[in-house]
Amino acid sequence: MQPSTLQTLLIRLLVTLAFLAGIVVPATAQLFETRAKQAVLLDANTGTVLFAKNADEQVPPASLAKLMTMEVVFHALKVGRLSMDDEFQVSENAWRTGGAVSGGSTMFAELGSSIRVEDLIQGVIVQSANDGCIIIAEGMAGSEGLFARLMNARAREIGLNDSIFTNSTGLPDPLQKVTMRDLAKLADHIRREYPEYYKYYSQPQFTWNKILQRNRNPLLTMDIGADGMKTGYTEDSGYAIVGSINKDGRRLIVAMSGLPDQRARGEEARKLLEWGLRAFEPYQIFEKDEEIGNVRLYGGEQLTVPVTVKENLSILLPIADRENMKARIIYTGPIIAPVEKGQEIATLKVWIGDNLSQETPLYAAYSVGLGPIHRRALDALTELAFGWI
Repeated sequence: MQPSTLQTLLIRLLVTLAFLAGIVVPATAQLFETRAKQAVLLDANTGTVLFAKNADEQVPPASLAKLMTMEVVFHALKVGRLSMDDEFQVSENAWRTGGAVSGGSTMFAELGSSIRVEDLIQGVIVQSANDGCIIIAEGMAGSEGLFARLMNARAREIGLNDSIFTNSTGLPDPLQKVTMRDLAKLADHIRREYPEYYKYYSQPQFTWNKILQRNRNPLLTMDIGADGMKTGYTEDSGYAIVGSINKDGRRLIVAMSGLPDQRARGEEARKLLEWGLRAFEPYQIFEKDEEIGNVRLYGGEQLTVPVTVKENLSILLPIADRENMKARIIYTGPIIAPVEKGQEIATLKVWIGDNLSQETPLYAAYSVGLGPIHRRALDALTELAFGWI
């Protein structure tokens, strides 16, 4: 949606300049209430976090860890280290720990048999197969421990900084922890990077070893545009879900944990997703290369340099309570000259209520060289006199 001129001016008045990082935002009431103990709602099109509740609290992932297992598999397929027709053998460890005798989620893989990677992927995604995960881990890395190293390495590469994986299944381990913010980010990454494999998350059922099992994601049958992704449960953290919908041109991703039962898991996820569709409207507030503010320089030919965005910048505003939105240009400064055109020197941060909802890199609009010696001396004196404030 394109805002009117008046709306655009009002929105831009919310974008104010802050010279130091660590801005404190006054506490406000949440715009939505949920029974989940931890939750995140992400608008994938704009990168806006529409809702967050204890989003950075570490909790046991349960089967949601299998999202990370699949990311490692999909990445290996993408770079050519693995193919869909490769086969991995079912070890006794995989059969005992994750198979039918384990009493957990399984694809009923037969001990000693060999299974194609494509079938293992469907077993893990549709049937939440623990044996399928262990077969993959042992086949790709030799052991679950070594595979967990791959999981953590890939997690850091894609920006999941607060989650730790110790096995491929999500089976209980006190050292294995994730955050809902990281899982929402992971879900969006999988959807963007691997569209040819993402389709499996909407597959309604899968038959293996003559046993048909249905996809456990309750959102897929709710007619809300859901096409993924995963459910989980542990006694310690309760019922959890990561879900994704594509409706009316909007892509929303929800991640939540700490729910009391399966019914609450489905209902709370649906309510939060539908609220996200109803309660926000998108606005484009800045165009590509448009100057949106100024950043203070140290020792430059001029005192400030304008900053821009590299692409058209849209945000999602709540239809009600828009006074709860705050936006600021954040940088640790002043920025030391010289500065090159296109150099990333600041961030535009937007809060909705208490939640940091969007972060956008800002770039120097043009180059600024070193100033004359007297300018640098004056800036140095200014820093000595006022830099501590």
